[in-house]
Amino acid sequence: MRRDPWFRIAKNITLFTQVGISIATPLVLCIWGAVWLRDRFGLGSWIVLAGVLVGIAGAMGSFMNFAAYASKEAARKDGDERLDHDHQPGKGGDGV
Repeated sequence: MRRDPWFRIAKNITLFTQVGISIATPLVLCIWGAVWLRDRFGLGSWIVLAGVLVGIAGAMGSFMNFAAYASKEAARKDGDERLDHDHQPGKGGDGV
């Protein structure tokens, strides 16, 4: 099954936008929360460092989830293309 190339472009833009937001959001929220805690409760600057580290860990977790999803999609796409190729008439395989 062939899809319009614009559909693939839009899908890829959507995926990369989602990845960017998924990586940036935990980092920004953790830093914001750490600065708020520091200012509100008079905690030292160490809380901001802790917020940065927790934010980086959250961003890495989001990226790992995306990498697992992308790997599954690539394997599924590879399997679909192999099946399409095998079942086309005159292309070998068991297509008649």
